[in-house]
Amino acid sequence: MSQTPPAPALRKTDINMHTRADLPAAADELLQKLENKTALIVIVGLGYVGLPLMLAFDAAGFRTLGFDIDQEKLTALRAGRSYLNHFGDEVVASLMKSGRCSLTSSEADLLRADAICLCVPTPITKTRDPDMSYVLNTAEMVSRNMRTGQIVVLESTTYPGATDTDMAQVLARSGLKNGVDYFIGYSPEREDPGNPDFSTRRIPKIVSGDDPAAAMLCRALYSGIVEKVVPVSSTRTAEAVKLTENIFRAVNIALVNELKVIFDKMGIDVWEVIDAARTKPFGFMPFYPGPGLGGHCIPIDPFYLSWKAREFGANAQFIELAGLVNSAMPQYVIEKLIHALSSAKQKSISGARILLIGIAYKKNINDMRESPSLVLMEELERLGAQVGFHDPHVPVIPMTREHAALAGRHSIDLDPGVAGKFDAVLIATDHDTVDYGQLVRDASLVVDTRNRARGLGRDDIVYMA
Repeated sequence: MSQTPPAPALRKTDINMHTRADLPAAADELLQKLENKTALIVIVGLGYVGLPLMLAFDAAGFRTLGFDIDQEKLTALRAGRSYLNHFGDEVVASLMKSGRCSLTSSEADLLRADAICLCVPTPITKTRDPDMSYVLNTAEMVSRNMRTGQIVVLESTTYPGATDTDMAQVLARSGLKNGVDYFIGYSPEREDPGNPDFSTRRIPKIVSGDDPAAAMLCRALYSGIVEKVVPVSSTRTAEAVKLTENIFRAVNIALVNELKVIFDKMGIDVWEVIDAARTKPFGFMPFYPGPGLGGHCIPIDPFYLSWKAREFGANAQFIELAGLVNSAMPQYVIEKLIHALSSAKQKSISGARILLIGIAYKKNINDMRESPSLVLMEELERLGAQVGFHDPHVPVIPMTREHAALAGRHSIDLDPGVAGKFDAVLIATDHDTVDYGQLVRDASLVVDTRNRARGLGRDDIVYMA
């Protein structure tokens, strides 16, 4: 009989430690730089996490160095152009004019860093295993360019143990001594792209270190840019915090998606149910159904924990089930569309012209990572449909590893009358700038996954999915 492997020793730190008397000399010197904001902060990876982080450090008065191998990003930033549409060009232009920020794609520049924040992707493979190649390859690059007196902080979402084992082992190749010459921290990103209520500064920051000195340094690093830091006792605890946050959302979204399917069969409107349930002032938090999950975190992160759980002989059945429910939603939407075409127009999906509203994974941003709209488009075309799309934030579908065949498709202008040229309109992403009143007036059939077409005067042509 196989036995569950014993859990490795968990390295904990005193989260209330305030004394610096026992700090190694390198840590004490770095702490002073962080406190007086003379430290150079290097952000590796200038995407949806890294760019907002660099903006926050710059706004707080730190010198920053942005590192990315994508030359198009660096060119855009140097020209004062934003490639994230929830940040205007004026924000990027102000960053580049501050005099505190510079950009590079040369790994040798990492030697200048006092703090290195790694903001790189952590996707999953087709078999839903963690793909740590970006983290480990970046850590290898850092290890070749390390010096005494640096802290390396991972911000990417990962499984418990990735920081203090996997990444730490790679950094050890530098020949320097962890906890004496350099220090390792973990502080998971909590960005919500497009949310105007929560900037990087306003979101409480989980901080942790691989040892007491690293914990103090990580706390000092982020205290300079956010209103509140939340220290935890180990990097594994911090990794678990991030996974828990996203698993909570994934499971609850799966619940309402499943309720949507059940209530639909009963002739009950799930949107009305949720709106009424949310009036309860305690014990209920509203989540809303949709065509599937998108973004880099919620569709992916739960599988990091379920994969790691198997190492300890544990089965994350609830998490796995939530993933199955959410991943089945695009097919459910297509079945609703097929039914609507057949019932309202006596038309088959094969040969039907479908206008897909929204390619981004959520409204008002241009982020397409793991967007269910891409799955919908590919599957509808596999069934013989002709699919066009409109997205005010995604004028052209970029090249992606998973959906390469869709690269280069252009958004259709949603001029008056355009929707009427299609057999059906499928609302997948509810961008606020879309004129849904005009859309519904022009369309002959609407299948709505976001509850945006209801009550616009054409309930006879609107099907909820």
